[in-house]
Amino acid sequence: MKQKRQLILAIFSLLTMGIYAQSYQVTGTVTNVDNQPLPGVSVTIEGTSRGTTTDFDGNYNIRVESSENLIFSYVGFNDKKLQMDGTLSFDVIMISGVSLNEVVVVGSRNPNRTAVDTAVPVDIIDVTELITAGPQVNLNQILNYVAPSFTSNTQTISDGTDHIDPASLRGLGPDQVLVLINGKRRHTSSLINVNGTFGRGSVGTDLNAIPAASIERIEVLRDGAAAQYGSDAIAGVINIVLKRSTNELTMNITSGAYFSENSNDQTGGSDGSTTNVSANYGLQLGDKGGFLNFTGDFDVRDPYSRMKEFEGGIFNLYNTVERFADNAGYDLSNLLDDDVSDVIQYGNAAGLGLSPSSTKSELQSILSADNTTSELAARGLDRSDFNMRVGQSALRGGRFFANFSLPLNDDGTELYSFAGVSSRVGNSAGFYRLPSQSRTYTPAYINGFLPEINSAITDKSFSVGIKGKVSEWDVDFSNTYGKNEFLYTIGNTFNASKQSASPTKFDAGGFSFAQNTTNLDISKFYDDVMSGVNVAFGSEYRIETYEIYSGEEASYAQYTDDGQVITLDSQDPSVDFFGASRPGGSQVFPGFSPANELSRGRSSVAGYLDVEADISESFLLSLATRYEDYSDFGSTLNFKVASRIKAGENTNIRAAVNTGFRAPSLHQLNFNSTSTIFDQNGDPIEVGTFANDSRAAQLLGIPQLKEETSSSVSIGFTSKFPDSNITLTVDGYWVGIDDRVVYTGRFSGPGTGTELDKLLSQANAGAAAFFANAIDTESKGLDVVITHDAYFGDNTKLKTDFAATFSNTKRVGDVNASQVLIDAGKVDTYFDEASRVYLEEAVPTTKVNLSHSLTTDKFNVFLRNVYFGEVTEATNNVTRQQVFGTKVVTDLSFGYKATESLTITVGANNLLDVEPDRAAQEFSDGGTNRSSGRFDWSRRAQQFGVGGRFLFARLNFVLK
Repeated sequence: MKQKRQLILAIFSLLTMGIYAQSYQVTGTVTNVDNQPLPGVSVTIEGTSRGTTTDFDGNYNIRVESSENLIFSYVGFNDKKLQMDGTLSFDVIMISGVSLNEVVVVGSRNPNRTAVDTAVPVDIIDVTELITAGPQVNLNQILNYVAPSFTSNTQTISDGTDHIDPASLRGLGPDQVLVLINGKRRHTSSLINVNGTFGRGSVGTDLNAIPAASIERIEVLRDGAAAQYGSDAIAGVINIVLKRSTNELTMNITSGAYFSENSNDQTGGSDGSTTNVSANYGLQLGDKGGFLNFTGDFDVRDPYSRMKEFEGGIFNLYNTVERFADNAGYDLSNLLDDDVSDVIQYGNAAGLGLSPSSTKSELQSILSADNTTSELAARGLDRSDFNMRVGQSALRGGRFFANFSLPLNDDGTELYSFAGVSSRVGNSAGFYRLPSQSRTYTPAYINGFLPEINSAITDKSFSVGIKGKVSEWDVDFSNTYGKNEFLYTIGNTFNASKQSASPTKFDAGGFSFAQNTTNLDISKFYDDVMSGVNVAFGSEYRIETYEIYSGEEASYAQYTDDGQVITLDSQDPSVDFFGASRPGGSQVFPGFSPANELSRGRSSVAGYLDVEADISESFLLSLATRYEDYSDFGSTLNFKVASRIKAGENTNIRAAVNTGFRAPSLHQLNFNSTSTIFDQNGDPIEVGTFANDSRAAQLLGIPQLKEETSSSVSIGFTSKFPDSNITLTVDGYWVGIDDRVVYTGRFSGPGTGTELDKLLSQANAGAAAFFANAIDTESKGLDVVITHDAYFGDNTKLKTDFAATFSNTKRVGDVNASQVLIDAGKVDTYFDEASRVYLEEAVPTTKVNLSHSLTTDKFNVFLRNVYFGEVTEATNNVTRQQVFGTKVVTDLSFGYKATESLTITVGANNLLDVEPDRAAQEFSDGGTNRSSGRFDWSRRAQQFGVGGRFLFARLNFVLK
């Protein structure tokens, strides 16, 4: 034993002597082939976690030992390895390519941690490459086609959700993903999804408010991180890193359209054209590496429709009477009174053979008969004239972002800021209001009408901070503010209950959400403790405000026949000829009333501790804990433990265990409104959304909202095969969420004059829905990522990326229902079958991406195939839960570098015009999900959209 101790001491002494004898400082400058300095290049010592980054002028400084290797990595460039031989200065020239080994910002507060060395999986996405070669230009769709764990699709006939795409990671909700910009918390949208889409009941972040041209890279952390970053990080974190380049002007002009056999309501040709123009430029500030980088872009997107032809009933015999009366110059509103002589007169003029002594009741029975075929011919109309707009909405918007840094001295003190503003207007349409329906006032719209939702979405954000060293500690103090506002103008519409006095355009109000976050982050890296220890701690104070604005009276009110606003149970609304009550409010989207109007706020304060230690060169251990207290529901304490073990020179094993939480959003706590929801058969229902502190919630025994809590485990490994230029990562995960917030099914009143009936009547609604902590869920899955680089000569490179995710989310245990709901037999309404499908099966649980990028001096070829797994129709009718099969979508583009400054690219998204499975014509119960031909493809289950083949051309200018 004594000999062993002596041997260990001798070896230790030799190693120590060797370190002190051979350790020395290496400096140098890193540039590209044009001799331009490259700031932010990752410089790491091979096989260790030690490293640094280059400053604004491309300079680096690092302590090494003889025989060690330095690895230089930078997004868009190939790695470079240098062997240390005692030389004190090495200048490095980086060659263009793509590498993922750069230092990451998200997932680790260690300033030297690279993506392959993190204890949790982090994807690094080079956005510059994608917006040059790929067909997608908005951020949601870029991520949807490149990040397999990410899902986002454009929705249709879903009110405001047509204009802001819900997005998720690992199949969890849009509000369980935290978005950061430059490491700072990004505010969410003001829109809450209450229509029939994936993510129903959730609030996400509007990623399309951020111009893709402003982004250097995106870091996607695929692991729970609430203990590090706070609420919303249950599924993971998306960190958007803005560009820092200077003295370079980059412009992209992209234009394209859908060229599909299903374009133009399935008649073929082209539609849905899109044009995007973006520019990015940076200015150098001072001589210490300061910069101001700014980006502007503008895009316009035309709508498209994929509805072939409406197949249901359109006109009845009463509409025939109206046509003859209208042709005679008669005021159609006079047909509605109890004097039926004119109805009989014009009915007989139409050859209906009505008895002169017929009563109104008898006429109602006769004239309700369908007469669509004859009326279409008589009016010179086709069934397709009554189509809806089933497809993407029209959008027009502009965005401006700026990123700023100004070093204040030579010691690393830096003033920094970034800001953005976007404005977007959208136009989408709802269900066609048919002339035979009571919600159509035919004296104004004799052939019915297609109501439109016009949105005005503005988004503003501003962050400012200062960071530097205080007594060897890195200190970062910042404040970030953001606000999103969504306003509705409803056009080509009508308040049917107001009859002839109704306008056709309404200000329907809207909502806004604002968030201000103040952070103090303090950290220090001890390179002389073990093999390196990073200690970080800090605090956060956040203030949030949610507001609902009311619209004009006619947008929400229901009126009596003599034009009085209904405020009492004793008042009756105006009716159509058949005695059916006419709904109030603007058709397609009733406006917010003063009763809906509110302004609610809350605050939260948090403190965290994050320690990451390289216990040895092969063993990393990370510990994090966070305490957070909310003013509206209390406090929570969460933790995270993560580890990485070097199983070999090029293989790491990593694992993490963490708890998390998500505070219910102010939207979920306070949103209340009445909206028109159409069921599976296309029948309209006015649904009132009530807050959980409302009397309606109390009557049904629905409790106050509380936070979601989560536990998660992940384990995986990374391997590099240097000789083959292959990198492999495999990660499995399990996430359990308790008290998950969902949007309930629709509770209808008993219809016996109960208090609930009265509350529904006051809300101009026939059913009620709520947000509730209704269920517990479990998610598990596997992510696989493989990259390979092949070089052919000095100037040709083939980069291959394979990425796949296999996930499964399901409800576990019983529904968290109150005894009141159990006794009333309403548990299946509280969390209905459609909600289960939205949660478990409405987005692909399997997604595989295989892409190839071939680059030469003059040409680049980009080929990508994405496999989308099956999805299921979200409906309460189990018989009609159609499963839509797997599909593969192919993207292909060709780029030619015409000059040093100009690259021309042409290509296609969905080159082969692949479409999802069509909705079944008929099920065993005799029904269908097609809604009389409105939906040949599902609008409730989305894989990749129904647009079809999209062809594009792009001009890329780079001026230095």
